[in-house]
Amino acid sequence: MDFRARFAPSPTGQVHIGNIRTAIFNWLTTRHCKGTFLLRIEDTDLERSTQEAIDKLLECMKWLGLDYDEEIMYQTAQGEKHKEAARKLLEKGDAYYLNPGEEHSPLLFKLPMACDSMPFVRETGPAEIVLAPESEVALNLCGVTYSTLSPKGKTVENAACLAGFKNLTITDAAGTVLFQLNDDTMKALSRNPQEKTVIAGASRLNFLRREVFFHDMVKGELAKPLDSMKDFIIVRSDGSPVFHLANVYDDMQQKVTHIIRGDDHVENTYRHLFLFEALGFTPPRYAHLPMIVNAAGKPYSKRDGDAFVGDFREKGFLPQALFNYLALLGWSPGDDREKMSREELVEAFTIERALCSPAQFDIRKLTNMNGAYIAELPPEEFEKRILPFVEKYCPEGAASPLLGNVAALMQSRTKTFADVAHWNYFFRKPEELEYDPKGLKKLLSDDTVRKAVAAFAENVQEAGPLTAQDVDDRIHSIESEYGIQQDHLKQPLRIAITGVTVGAGICETIELIGGSACAVRIARALSL
Repeated sequence: MDFRARFAPSPTGQVHIGNIRTAIFNWLTTRHCKGTFLLRIEDTDLERSTQEAIDKLLECMKWLGLDYDEEIMYQTAQGEKHKEAARKLLEKGDAYYLNPGEEHSPLLFKLPMACDSMPFVRETGPAEIVLAPESEVALNLCGVTYSTLSPKGKTVENAACLAGFKNLTITDAAGTVLFQLNDDTMKALSRNPQEKTVIAGASRLNFLRREVFFHDMVKGELAKPLDSMKDFIIVRSDGSPVFHLANVYDDMQQKVTHIIRGDDHVENTYRHLFLFEALGFTPPRYAHLPMIVNAAGKPYSKRDGDAFVGDFREKGFLPQALFNYLALLGWSPGDDREKMSREELVEAFTIERALCSPAQFDIRKLTNMNGAYIAELPPEEFEKRILPFVEKYCPEGAASPLLGNVAALMQSRTKTFADVAHWNYFFRKPEELEYDPKGLKKLLSDDTVRKAVAAFAENVQEAGPLTAQDVDDRIHSIESEYGIQQDHLKQPLRIAITGVTVGAGICETIELIGGSACAVRIARALSL
């Protein structure tokens, strides 16, 4: 059977890294299994799912190389099919109107009482619920409503579907049977969904508990008691299908065999299993991915830093680095590899190796990985890629004859293309150079150091072209002359020549800027 997985986003603006990670996991799994990767745009939120939002999603996918295999399915185009599916569920008795006498009424899916033969339902044995004193139990087609006491003694109201209470018997404190759920009482309840049968003086609910279960490819076996579930709306009162019906029907239409999505959908999966069964389709296999969190273990959002794919693109991250990092965010190849090519990821990726615990986003790790990818770019490719960032952050350098040499020097030190914002000192005129005032005070306050820096300026002013080795030799000579420990003059020279305290090797920097230009910069720094 062809492995078929889908990415089904609801584009409403920027593309969050959590959503695109889901796309990456689906894409990698499908490519590993040599299956079919599908794209479905769930665009039923007509106010927010604009064409602009859809275009942003498609552009992000293209940038990251997430190609898909068949035509895009747009959920809005499926609307009439969804309504027809709802009508069939109603005709079969699998759905009912909440307010059948009203022209506009929500349509609810009825969790079936006769579900013992379904492969995802099993009995767990007799169950008993002790009720809050002097409370009532109300029953109608929508389910059972009852009250219990919390551990602190407060009355808590509960509600669940009728299907959750197989062989229900309601008794009073003396054990007298007040009500039994059987074929006759079910028929009575089915006549009017809103009409309630109220049982006063009830003390206990006794029933045969059943649970819904499935094997999750990431989390293992998951289960939920049927008496903790409710019938749910599949068509709103305005006639529009709800996510549950549309999502399941479209998965059927696309013949999806595997669903990989966030674990915020686990509760939906329990419901969707019943919908697949009612619509006559074998449910897909599921994998639910833990969320991406911040350092505090909370869901990662924009207030924690860059959270959208577009943010990273604008900051100068390479698509292959972001792809690689997100693929490892909640998944491991089983060895110590971190930097992996797309081909290596496809070969190694199985969804069963996804981690069960939330994945913490680490911007430093991503930045370092991006730097490793940048370092591997051919020099001409690096210079081409940085040009838009040079034009944006240091326009003086865009037309500078130094740009190629500066790029060659800085490539191995560049973590993101936006780092070119810190290259201004290579291209600015001495009078335009900005100085770190704390650095000036700390590094150029000592009188001996100032004299040595001035001596270096005089030494290189008329020196002509210099190599980094020439510069290093001259620095050591002056350090020796002024009794300064070897290499301790380099930081004062850095602040005097570049205005900053961190950068490329100062000898290589001076080689590029030139001795006479450096002498002018030093004179200005000493005057400050």
